[in-house]
Amino acid sequence: MNKSLKPTVSFFLPALAGGGAERAMLHLSQGFAERGFSTDLVLAKAEGDYLSTVPDSIRVVDLQAHFPVLISKTIALRRYLQQEQPAALFSALDILSSAIWAQRLAGVTTRIVMCVQTHLSCQFRDHQPYTMGKIRPQFVRWFYPWADAIVAASRGVAEDVSQMSGVPVDQIHVIHNPVVTPDVLNKLQAAIDHPWFASGEPPVILGVGRLVSQKDFPTLIDAFARVRQQRPSRLMILGEGDDRPKLEAQIRTLGLQQDVALPGFVDNPYAYMANASVFALSSIFEGFGNVVAEAMAAGTPIVSTDCESGPAEILANGKFGKLVPVSNADALADAIIATLDQPTSSELLRQCAQSFSLDCVVDQYVNVLYSILNQKALQVS
Repeated sequence: MNKSLKPTVSFFLPALAGGGAERAMLHLSQGFAERGFSTDLVLAKAEGDYLSTVPDSIRVVDLQAHFPVLISKTIALRRYLQQEQPAALFSALDILSSAIWAQRLAGVTTRIVMCVQTHLSCQFRDHQPYTMGKIRPQFVRWFYPWADAIVAASRGVAEDVSQMSGVPVDQIHVIHNPVVTPDVLNKLQAAIDHPWFASGEPPVILGVGRLVSQKDFPTLIDAFARVRQQRPSRLMILGEGDDRPKLEAQIRTLGLQQDVALPGFVDNPYAYMANASVFALSSIFEGFGNVVAEAMAAGTPIVSTDCESGPAEILANGKFGKLVPVSNADALADAIIATLDQPTSSELLRQCAQSFSLDCVVDQYVNVLYSILNQKALQVS
């Protein structure tokens, strides 16, 4: 295919909630638009924290899905594909394969790329393990092989998808998420109006993520309690979620109200990363761990659980940050203290983060796009 003739591409998401996968796909769609591709962002429901940040170069398509959402969004997506017929549709957070079914039902030649952002088997165990968590692996096994391409956010995710779907792992593209963008780099420079980051204040340990069981913030709070016993320090966790009441109760029980803050969702977490002394990830599992790469771009020393999957790949198996076992508060506390004592070079971290730059990642996705379009052209000829 002639690369000077830019095809229309679409990105399909349930919504634009404030999660790492949504942020990564939004960055990716921005990267395609900046390359001159006509770009649609197709949402089952046009809602979420990031909706207001979509640039004018991207057309937002609201499918207005209603209950039952799976059927509604699949039918609406079929209608969209019949009307618009983009060359390719990149679908994320689409475990039940709505994009694949919509393409089949529409009878169009749109290529479907399944973008897997999380470690599916861990997610299924963590979310509705006795109901939908048992059914969803069958959908992956039955329908993911029908996709024209599968992109995994990390090697660990690729291996997990391969085992679940039967697609050979060497046929799954591993492309890390585009977390280092010009906008992120600009936001890293912003000032923070919070007294904890004033000169002379104790070091701040920062966590960022939804307040849900996957992120295991109770272990981070327990670890901080141990750190706090040994030296003055503070813990701030940015994000919102259903676990807030439980975390607040834990903080009160440990008597940490003066030293732990839960400010909720913030528009610019990157400025907080740039000013923190240590970034800590306590997750039970991840797909990639966007926030780890973002903290690396900020030059902030990192401590992370060695969870499935992503953080170990980002940190080169511990070369660029400490890795500790999952759900081990003692090990996490020890790693935080050691990092406070001997932080990793900020300049080294920033250099390493360039492999997660928007340009680098979009190049790889564009290669996948033209690869599947060229395969179609060969089949037609």
